[in-house]
Amino acid sequence: MKAATPGADPEPPRRRRMSRAERERQMMDIAEQVFTERGYRGTSMDEIAERCGVSKPMLYEYFGSKDGLLLACMGRAKAELYEVTQKAMAGASTPDDILWRGMVAYFSFIDSHSRPFAMLLQEPLSGPPKTAEAIEETRRQQSELIAGVLRTFAPDAPATAVAAYTQIIVGACERLALWRAGHPELTVEDAARHMTDFCRHGLAPYLK
Repeated sequence: MKAATPGADPEPPRRRRMSRAERERQMMDIAEQVFTERGYRGTSMDEIAERCGVSKPMLYEYFGSKDGLLLACMGRAKAELYEVTQKAMAGASTPDDILWRGMVAYFSFIDSHSRPFAMLLQEPLSGPPKTAEAIEETRRQQSELIAGVLRTFAPDAPATAVAAYTQIIVGACERLALWRAGHPELTVEDAARHMTDFCRHGLAPYLK
């Protein structure tokens, strides 16, 4: 073993090489930030690569194109939102509890994932054609969860009423989440309570 030279600067520690999964996650984290800051059209792969500390060809190797990178980010946000809301509702024992837990999970997710949420709602206006389709797929995913809750909550409600309230709730949750970004005094629990009360009142004629 070679002895260190007295007075010499110590060798810098070697950086651990990232796995492919870690590198992909890092790229998407930074891409979400840039897409949110600049919008789809204003975002360049050069800037994302520079912030990631990788080459632009590496970005293309992982995602194929800027469209592919955006859609990968949106797909990840969709999967994470579904997972947290589904898990939250799975732990409930009554229809009221299912509804409450689902709303709390949704607004908590938005608070902790503000960048991907903003990206999900902003990019249909400027992104590639498949972006709007990806957004609608996310909404359909959440709609299926909500419709299942409403059917449990109000089993006698007609299918058309459940479908209509499902769409109203999806839209209302999005708008309330956007509004809360500028009104932090409204807590996650406050938002969940307002949405839960709205559901109860709207479906009151069909409740047991």
